[in-house]
Amino acid sequence: MDTSALKEAGLTDGEIKVYLALLELGSSTTGPIVKKSGIAKSIVYQILEKLMQKGLVSHIVNQKTKYFQAADPDKLLQFIEEREKRLRENKTKIEEMLPELLLKQQLTTKNEANIFYGHKGIRTCHERTYKKLQKGDEYCYLGIPTRQPEEQHVYWQKDHLNRIKKGIKCRLLFNKDTDENIIGNRNKFDECEARRMSEDMKTPACFLTYKDTTVIILQYPTAIAVEIVNKEITESFQAYFEEFWRTSKIFEEGK
Repeated sequence: MDTSALKEAGLTDGEIKVYLALLELGSSTTGPIVKKSGIAKSIVYQILEKLMQKGLVSHIVNQKTKYFQAADPDKLLQFIEEREKRLRENKTKIEEMLPELLLKQQLTTKNEANIFYGHKGIRTCHERTYKKLQKGDEYCYLGIPTRQPEEQHVYWQKDHLNRIKKGIKCRLLFNKDTDENIIGNRNKFDECEARRMSEDMKTPACFLTYKDTTVIILQYPTAIAVEIVNKEITESFQAYFEEFWRTSKIFEEGK
């Protein structure tokens, strides 16, 4: 007999063997059950107790001796229905608990650092923003370099469409000598404001900040992104960004 359905219903291998043995034996003491099922005598009482808890076995005491008997096979359907009901109830309870559980996870998240290599790695790192940011949130880039591979420019334009769909805002500060066509292009996307840095400074690295995360990105000579998850560090870099943003000017084409 294929007993896989019984196992899927929530019975262990031992419970299945004991239950089937009792169906054939009728009312029986443990001796014949052990012999018929092949279950060790040391655990047969434990299995019988579990089957009684599930309503699949009952017992009587006759002259101080316990006799066990399997419930009608129809009882299996009732057992499955009760189990399904408990699972549905548990699912509802867990759904209600999820917000609290997620909050606990966020509060206990340890500081961490991750490294991503190559231009594709930089994109992967950038896209992790969408795991933390929600509609109305914002990310900021400071010191975006003038020099980027053309494929990166194409990627960023496509990514802005994804950002808009998710309702996320962004502010971008490019190095001062960045081509105005690039900055003008970025400003055409909804909820994105791009400016040039007012200071005549150039850095090969740029910095992304959002929530509790800072990313240091270098595209030349080696493409690499270092992601740091630390609230205090991110607050410091965000303060630098806000100061540079305050001294920058709103971008106007042709000026």
